[in-house]
Amino acid sequence: MKDFFNRDEILNVLQGFNPWWANKSYAVPEFRRIAFEACRKYLEDMALKRAVLLSGPRRVGKTTVLLQIADELVKSGKDPKSIFYISLDHPLLKLLSIRKVLSLYGESVYPTNKPTYLLFDEIQYSNEWETEIKLLVDHQPNYRIIATGSASVTHREQLAESGVGRWITVPIPTLSFYEFVHIRGEHLPDILPTLKPSDLFSFSQEAFIDLAVRCRELQPSFQQYLLVGGFPETALLKNIGLCQRLLREDVVERVLKRDMTALFGVRKVAELEKLFIYLCLHSGSIVAHKTCADALETSPATVSSHLILLEQANLIYRLTPAEITGKKILKARNKYYLVDAALRNAVLLRGEEILTNPEEMGVIAETTVLRHLYAYYYRDVPAIVYWRDPVSQKEVDIIVRSPNFTFPFEVKYREKPNLGSTSGLVAFCRLADVKKAYWVTKLDKDFGVTQFEGLEDEYGRPTEFLKIPAHILCYLLGQAERLLWKE
Repeated sequence: MKDFFNRDEILNVLQGFNPWWANKSYAVPEFRRIAFEACRKYLEDMALKRAVLLSGPRRVGKTTVLLQIADELVKSGKDPKSIFYISLDHPLLKLLSIRKVLSLYGESVYPTNKPTYLLFDEIQYSNEWETEIKLLVDHQPNYRIIATGSASVTHREQLAESGVGRWITVPIPTLSFYEFVHIRGEHLPDILPTLKPSDLFSFSQEAFIDLAVRCRELQPSFQQYLLVGGFPETALLKNIGLCQRLLREDVVERVLKRDMTALFGVRKVAELEKLFIYLCLHSGSIVAHKTCADALETSPATVSSHLILLEQANLIYRLTPAEITGKKILKARNKYYLVDAALRNAVLLRGEEILTNPEEMGVIAETTVLRHLYAYYYRDVPAIVYWRDPVSQKEVDIIVRSPNFTFPFEVKYREKPNLGSTSGLVAFCRLADVKKAYWVTKLDKDFGVTQFEGLEDEYGRPTEFLKIPAHILCYLLGQAERLLWKE
């Protein structure tokens, strides 16, 4: 460090990142993501001897969460100098190890033997960060650590091996519909703040009608949400064209052209871009590696490796096919979705015209429902899969499974949905002996609980199917997700 870098220059950078050291004011957004509550809860749990890894796509508010944590700690009376925030994406800090930066901090700002809060932003840009954090957790009990990463920059197996017992991961996806409505300051429905989708199975028809009326004002907001997505910066913009340009530049192009090269060593970025566009065009579809490779004029091995990278970069979700009654699937045929439908809209330049296109809206609504299910059920560590019968080709879009439950979701986002006894959802419930299932609809007249003959258990209890409009389901899932971190 002495040979290449001026100590004062580095200190200036550190002080610039931490204005509270000099009692300077700084502004942080008032609205707090759910991840803020999760991080604060983990910081307060002194028995938890682990670092917190805040992971999610670019531009979803990870930096804001760290700065809000710093602001909260200062206001709670912590020594401002004990709160150390740095972005390891900074050109100078990228050239230094975490150990060297902390050494300078300990020598010049705050002693290492006192309780300290370390807030590391974009940690993937620091060399050997997994080992560095592991050592800090093992040997520096005074340190409380939160780190953010836009990409899972190491394979999960490698991270598990190097950091076993040292990490707890908090996902920070794009805004839920509940957060979207709140961050925009829109009118909120007058409903119970503790209401969850599962509570609706016990509703009367009158209660369904009342809830539909109370949530009717959410419908225009939901249409806007489906168009511009859940990135905090673009959620506040009215110009859809500008929203999409920012998403292409800040999220898609930066990840594909910068992160993939710098972090994963991808050389043929053009092939990766082609694959991402292919996924935009076929979001929610089964991706056969050979078919995809032929279409893109590349090899199945390249398609396979690039799909893994896109998933690690928090750009896509992967759903594997479900097994029923112990039957193993010899050849996995995975379905892929973008993590936010707005990315698809931005890349394909789809604007308000898609609102009248049932096929387009079906894909977008399905993607949006999946995002909410991933976030709400995250703490149950579920398997999220899909089901397709190889003979009849009947299908269930999304199935959330854990040892304690199986909840299938079929998205029918259209004016006249087919919600009949011959559907894939009913067939799956019969095969898998499922007792509660969800039909996600578009209109609030398609709202209520229905049953079908021949779907009862040995005690005569019928399988219940909840028809629920997508805007109500997503709002309630977002509301219920916040409650999970307040328990």
